Amino acid sequence: MSLRQMEYLVTVVEETSFTRAAEALHVTQSALSHQIKALEREVGGPLLERLPRGVRLTPMGRAFLPDAELAVRSARQARRAARAAAGAGGGELEIATVHGLAVGVLTRAVARMRRLHPRVTLRLHEYATEDELHDRMARGIADLAVGYRTDDWPGPSWQIGEERIVLVVPPDDPLCARAGADGDPVALEELADRGWVRCGMEPWIEGTPFVDLVCGRAGFVPRTALRVEHPTTAARMAAVGAGICLVSAHLTPELVPAGQIVDIGPPWRRPLTAFCRSKPSGVAEAFLDVLREG
Repeated sequence: MSLRQMEYLVTVVEETSFTRAAEALHVTQSALSHQIKALEREVGGPLLERLPRGVRLTPMGRAFLPDAELAVRSARQARRAARAAAGAGGGELEIATVHGLAVGVLTRAVARMRRLHPRVTLRLHEYATEDELHDRMARGIADLAVGYRTDDWPGPSWQIGEERIVLVVPPDDPLCARAGADGDPVALEELADRGWVRCGMEPWIEGTPFVDLVCGRAGFVPRTALRVEHPTTAARMAAVGAGICLVSAHLTPELVPAGQIVDIGPPWRRPLTAFCRSKPSGVAEAFLDVLREG
């Protein structure tokens, strides 16, 4: 069993296609199929099921994949670290995060990294939930991750700032009078009769969706007016009048007029953290410095 064979398997799974995987690996499809079959012979059974359109893992493949991914990602990370130390080509950096932070916090950090280190190649992996982010980082998907919690993370982590949660209201809402730095914060109890825009990527706290949890603590069950998938969609829908929503202040400048953003009282803030599997070096350390500087 070779690292190359495991890399071929991981790439087929990522691309969900032998044809696209062969293109990504710069090998012929027949050579790729030959290596996958050789790997399957060595492990003692089929790892992939060939479908009319694409492929999927067999039960044996699902058991094999996590360790194969970890081996492949660790090898890639070692190669990137060596190239960075040698100054070869400026280096490469793979970053993992959740969607809301990718379009909020990381946009400015990535832009600054590009200005400071224009020869570095960046790749961003986005996930819907914190659990998925942690699972993929444990498998070695990226050099560095940015998320919220690291209480159960075995590797190093750093606090890099905080996220402030704000309320987005429709343009004709009376609460617009309380927008801005001098406006009075809104208590959740005042929102018991409102319709909410809910997001499929809403975090779960203590086994409960965030909005349900905080509204329940305020003494009411939130009435859902609209369900969407992405926090950016939720913010825009609330901004045009579909309901109210809670969203990270990092997302609002480009999505919501300032006069429709109201603070929640008492203030809600969540720490932002960067974390990785081992001590960062090279371009990963440089990007961590960018994150720390805000």
